[in-house]
Amino acid sequence: MRVVAFMALLLSMCLSVRGSELHPLVLIPGSGGNQLEARLTEAYKPSSLVCCLSAVERRIEGWFRLWFDPTVLVAPLTRCFAERMTLYYHGDIDDYRNAPGVETRVPYFGSTQGLLYLDPNLKFITNYMATLVDSLEEIGYEDGHNLFGAPYDFRYGLASEGHPSQVGTQYLQDLRQLIEAASAANGGKPVILLSHSLGGLFALQLLVRNPLTWRRKYIKHLVTLSAPWAGTVQEMLTFASGYTLGIPIVDPLLVRGEQRSSESNLWLLPSPTVFGNKPLVMAPNKTYSAYDMPQFLKDIGYNEGVIPYNTRILPMTDRLMEPGVPVTCMVGIGIETPEVLFYGTEGFDVQPEMVYGDGDGTVNMISLLALESEWADSASQVLKVIKLPGVSHTSILKDGAALKEIIGEIRGINSVSLSSVL
Repeated sequence: MRVVAFMALLLSMCLSVRGSELHPLVLIPGSGGNQLEARLTEAYKPSSLVCCLSAVERRIEGWFRLWFDPTVLVAPLTRCFAERMTLYYHGDIDDYRNAPGVETRVPYFGSTQGLLYLDPNLKFITNYMATLVDSLEEIGYEDGHNLFGAPYDFRYGLASEGHPSQVGTQYLQDLRQLIEAASAANGGKPVILLSHSLGGLFALQLLVRNPLTWRRKYIKHLVTLSAPWAGTVQEMLTFASGYTLGIPIVDPLLVRGEQRSSESNLWLLPSPTVFGNKPLVMAPNKTYSAYDMPQFLKDIGYNEGVIPYNTRILPMTDRLMEPGVPVTCMVGIGIETPEVLFYGTEGFDVQPEMVYGDGDGTVNMISLLALESEWADSASQVLKVIKLPGVSHTSILKDGAALKEIIGEIRGINSVSLSSVL
């Protein structure tokens, strides 16, 4: 009889965890990990006849999907996409704004809907978090009940103290309100934050910019996937030559200007604090380390990026502050990742030769593990690092072994101590 009673108790615990006892969970995507919509006004001035004709059609539509739009793969329309995605830094207000005549919005805030597929009409090739969400639903999570999405305009970033960042700061305010609402809707339980890539940087900034009392009341755990804590060498490739995610039919030079304009991309350049003086880019007469970033930006022809990098971004990367809540970092390892870029006499308009090192294919190992080294001497910060061999930066959201680890970690955070029940 005791065995039967014990098994019944275990069963009731499992059912409880599957339902009302789950801590609410908020998903925070990475750069490019959610849909983005735009609307063109009369102030929009297209750069070509093709973009003009496209603008007429888009104005008739009203709001349209800016990201992801498969027309970016068609060369004449790639330029139209790029000019609509471009941000501009305004020195007079020390902040970033959209291109004139381009209004943008982020659909489905609070829901996972905008995170599942970047284009719902192309599910097979634009699956972002759909597989991960399916796995969360299998253990009892439900969109809008105890599972929420926090998409954002990933072109924008944040700035160091004393500098305005209208869009990024508003996102942190919206994220805080979502967390508080999710907790209130689930009996006051603190929230699990589950982030991917750039989302981890936003999550950490949210925590350290709010009082410790708030963090301990509303945050149960932060779980990050593939977080580029100290930036990536690949981001220097993006700034120097443009990056097309390996899609050969897209000219990287057509999107380079738009990629350079992204405030969040500046944030993802390698941090001097972590990467140190190691050569990251080598040109015929110049070698660049993370400490040489201002000169690097000048030499690639992006002078307008120097001031915002020096004043807004660099001070923010000096130190990775401890959030005072438990953190689990899950990272892919064992994938060739750009570590040094070699440019020849052709200059920065040509894709470089590369030397590869360890990482997840996008983020270098030293960046993935930056929290481990930064917080090594901390007596109070709880940090767990889970390494996933052979798992890439984006496949961590779909790979079977990776999903098993992620769900196992979420289950563990949610688990109810048998001794406390007894």
